[in-house]
Amino acid sequence: MEAGPSLLTRRAGVGGRGEGGGTAKGEGHSQVEMNLIQPESEEALETHGVTPMVLRLPQDPRKVALYASLIVLLIFTTAFLLGYVAFRGSCNYCSDTDGELVPVDDDTAGSEHTSSGGIMYLGELKDMLRKYLREEKIESTIRRVSRAAHPPGSLEGSELASEILQNFRQLRMDHTWTDSHYATLQFPSKTKKNSLWVVDEQGTVLEDLLPENTQTYCAYSGTGTAMGSVVYVNYGREEDFHLLLSRGLSLAGALAVVRVGGGVSYAEKVWHAQQAGLGGVLIYPDPADVPQDPRRLGLSSNSSISEHVHLGSGDPFTPGFPSFNHTQFPPTQSSGLPIIPAQPISANVASKLLSGVMGPDCPRGWQGRLPYVRCALGLAFGAVEGRRVRMGVYNTMTPVLLNNIFASIEGKTEPDHYIIMGAQRDSWDPGAAKSGVGTAILLELARTFSSMVENGFYPRRSLLFVSWDAADFGNVGATEWLEGYLTMLHLKAVAYFSLDKAVLGDDNLSVYTSPLLVNLIEGVIKQVEHPKHSGHTIYDYTQGQGASWKNQIVKPLFLNSGGYSFTAFAGVPAMEVRFMEDSRPYPFINTQLDTAERLQEVLQGRVGALGHSVGELVGLMVLHLAHDHILPLDVTCYSGAVLSFGSQLNKFSPELQARGLSLQWVFSARGDYNRAAETLRDTIQNSDVHDERMARLYNTRIMRVEYYFLSQYVSAVETPFRHVLHGRGEHTVSALTEHLSLLRSEPQRFDEAHFRRQLALLTWTLQGAANALSGDVWNIDNSF
Repeated sequence: MEAGPSLLTRRAGVGGRGEGGGTAKGEGHSQVEMNLIQPESEEALETHGVTPMVLRLPQDPRKVALYASLIVLLIFTTAFLLGYVAFRGSCNYCSDTDGELVPVDDDTAGSEHTSSGGIMYLGELKDMLRKYLREEKIESTIRRVSRAAHPPGSLEGSELASEILQNFRQLRMDHTWTDSHYATLQFPSKTKKNSLWVVDEQGTVLEDLLPENTQTYCAYSGTGTAMGSVVYVNYGREEDFHLLLSRGLSLAGALAVVRVGGGVSYAEKVWHAQQAGLGGVLIYPDPADVPQDPRRLGLSSNSSISEHVHLGSGDPFTPGFPSFNHTQFPPTQSSGLPIIPAQPISANVASKLLSGVMGPDCPRGWQGRLPYVRCALGLAFGAVEGRRVRMGVYNTMTPVLLNNIFASIEGKTEPDHYIIMGAQRDSWDPGAAKSGVGTAILLELARTFSSMVENGFYPRRSLLFVSWDAADFGNVGATEWLEGYLTMLHLKAVAYFSLDKAVLGDDNLSVYTSPLLVNLIEGVIKQVEHPKHSGHTIYDYTQGQGASWKNQIVKPLFLNSGGYSFTAFAGVPAMEVRFMEDSRPYPFINTQLDTAERLQEVLQGRVGALGHSVGELVGLMVLHLAHDHILPLDVTCYSGAVLSFGSQLNKFSPELQARGLSLQWVFSARGDYNRAAETLRDTIQNSDVHDERMARLYNTRIMRVEYYFLSQYVSAVETPFRHVLHGRGEHTVSALTEHLSLLRSEPQRFDEAHFRRQLALLTWTLQGAANALSGDVWNIDNSF
């Protein structure tokens, strides 16, 4: 008979004999025999006591080839899919869209692992945020927190602070705490009211111009009396005072009457007046700038507006260091405190003061809308008339315990890196728009992110929610906290989002921001519907207005904004998001009329919807910062600003060369920074960003970019806003270019030695930023 297919069989015996009759080895031990049997038939197999397992290969060569091809194809397909998944997981900047690799704007590009082991993609997290964010809660909170005035140190202020702390605790945050400071604040005197009189040559009072019941004042004003003529100085900008001086007007000792607005704060108006030699400042809301028809949601012509006049932020008596009660510091004070008195007045009082001004007509841009007043460049109440105006300011300094309220959700991968959201809590008045809206959005974002964590969201980085005290006095609470933790924040704080005055209208979105955060804006405005134009995203509506979205939306941080100190003082990227009216500014900020009812009336009952839109915008940006492996901050953003600075210097090359000054080193520093920024960006794009060690190294360098632009050559006590691009002082780019312009406008005022020092320190600040961004010292190639 023909031999059948080979068969490998396995038989076991215990203490017995093998198939060939031999004796098993090791009596009492298991024995395994593996025999190759060639049975003559299937029936013969039965005699061996085994059931055969037979693999019969096809005899047809064509079938063999087919099976082999299928096996090879299966192996290739499996390998390809595994390689694709591995590559896609390592590329945080790419997603697959119609076969192309494009920058990530895809909600499935990143993911979070839930506690059950499932994956939660970024798109799902965004949907979750929208699900839990509720506008009705925002509206009810605004009404609750703006029932009455609640200034720092008041019973109402303390009760609101306790309520917010309790609210945070109910949300089951990982941590809640209070950060306390003793700060010196200025309030109106309880025994002597501020005064404004018209007096004769003997000082006899002819008319009292300030009503008895006025509650408005300028915090941190110089105190005492000032008497003199009155001069109109438009908005009180530096160029406004220069114009008057160029016309030969004698301003020494005069009282300036300036109007609210013009892009300058009260503090800047008073500072410019003091520098020009005036004796006092009176600030009024002009009908051209602030609506003043109560029947049409405007101010009364008898209304005045409060604001602080400290040219800085924080407690002016502990500049550069924190106002902790347990510390003892030598007595000092901020150089930004004015020494001349300042007082808010109404439009009616301003009309009385300016009705007698004589002189040539004002420039067109100076024209206001005061009734019965001819706009003229001149003085009123002079010696010829035998009358003067005398003002008296008697505000008093008071130490006050401030309480900043904190809550946090701890990050799971980088818990020591913080994304911070904050809002002003205090208010001289009800403060519905000023502090109520921001507080409501803050609490709602805290509740929303807390709910997301309970439902599977695990942020990579920690989220901080902060309610700040004493913001009316120049962001005192926030600045004191920054001063207390300045040495560590540039290592830990990723970004700060201010919610102050977030809803002042419903027409246009304005975002006051550090350039590092600009790239976050475009993605979210394409996803959030415009609150006033249903069916259109904010991006679509803005682009339809003609200019690019950046030109319409993005604006620089300003002195009184909630985020300015974070960037200009601490070197932390900051942003303030705000909806505003197209033509009519919200007129009730810093007045007793800033109530929830009036805000609802101005916005036609849509306060909650607008607050929801701001919350969604900020929430989505925070989500990206908390979720992405690599922080989505644009490290190349300052290249353009540095390039523009170089172009400005280039215009003056002939004058500088004539004085033996070379621009070689500043241009070299500019080039080094550009190359370092681009190299870091390209390196990240070509790296495995899921490598946690590498991701952390990259993120650390990205986080410090803003800090690199703080000048290390000026004192934080004397010059707190050390940022060379956003700060204030002789060390800044703007100060250097302004000084340089004197070479052509007023050569006699150009100080070459001072300019050399400015240029040298600024150049090395830029070079230091380039060196730090390059990474390790062996990556830096400098010739000194």
